[in-house]
Amino acid sequence: MDIRNIATFQIIVKTGSFQKAAEELKYAQSTVTKQIQNLESDLGVKLLERGKKIRLTHAGEVFIEKADQLIRNYHDLQQTMTDLNDGEKGTVSIGIMEPTASYRIPGLLKKFTSIYPNVEINIKIHNSHMFNQMVSDGTVDFAVCATPESGLGTTFEPLFNEEIVLLLPQSHPLVKKKHITLGDLQNEQVLLTNSTCPFRRKLEISLHENGGTPYRKIEIGNMASLKYYVQVQYGIAAVPKITVTPPLEGTVVRKLENLDAGLITGLLIKKDTKLLSAAARKLASFIRQELKLLDRAEI
Repeated sequence: MDIRNIATFQIIVKTGSFQKAAEELKYAQSTVTKQIQNLESDLGVKLLERGKKIRLTHAGEVFIEKADQLIRNYHDLQQTMTDLNDGEKGTVSIGIMEPTASYRIPGLLKKFTSIYPNVEINIKIHNSHMFNQMVSDGTVDFAVCATPESGLGTTFEPLFNEEIVLLLPQSHPLVKKKHITLGDLQNEQVLLTNSTCPFRRKLEISLHENGGTPYRKIEIGNMASLKYYVQVQYGIAAVPKITVTPPLEGTVVRKLENLDAGLITGLLIKKDTKLLSAAARKLASFIRQELKLLDRAEI
C-alpha cells in the first residue's frame, strides 16, 4: 500500500472531486484515478462512489478516519528518522571515570540536552580499566577516562590533565614545610583508593621511584570519601585538585613538587566512528570541545 495513494485519497475527500484533487496535487487526473484504483485494489474494498458528486462508501468512511492517523504517524516516523540521521534524537551510553563524572560532566550534559532535548543519555561510572572492553563490545558508545593500558579497536584522544595535589590535616607537620616531595611521604599513613584506580597506580609508582617508600597504606574504596578521612586526621591523601577546591575545613592542600603533570584524561572511542549513531558522534564532539575549553580555562 503506497502512502502517496492514501494522501491522494485524503485530498479527494477534502476537495470533493478527482479534478480538484489533481489540480491541488499538480497531477494529471488520470494519475489520481489510477492511484485510487490501486489503493482500492490493495485494500480489497471500494472506498468511493463515483458520480456527479463523490461519496464515501462505508469502508471509505472507516478508512478516512484511520488514514488521517496513518499519515500523521508516517510524517512523525519520517521526522524521527531525519532526527536520528542528524543526531537530533537517539540514545547514547557513555562511560565516565571519577572525578570527571561528578565534577566536570554534569554541567556539560545539561548544556547539551538543552540544545538536543530528544537525545537520551545513559551514564556508566566505572574505573578506567573497564572502559576499553566496554567501548569495544558496545556496552558504552565512548568513554571519558585515563589512558588505557591497551587498545582493542579503540582510539584514545587526550583532552586535559587532572592535577593531583596532597591533602593534609591542618595540624600535620608537613603543612609547615615549604616544598613537599614524594620522599616526604615515607612512613606516613597514606589513604588510597582501590587497586584499579589510575590515580592510585600513578601515585604508588611515583612513590617507589622517588623514595617515598615504605609508607603505611590504608585503602578507602571511594575517592570522594578520602577528603573526609583526612579531615578527621586519619591520614593524608594525594587527590585530584578539583575534588578539594575549596578544601574542607581543617584540611590544607599542598603541591607535591616531584609528582609530574597529573593524570591525562581523554576520550576513548571506537576507531571506526561510523559504527556510532549520529547522536553519539554529536555528543562525543561536544564533550571533546567543552572539556578542552575547561582545561584551557584552568591553566
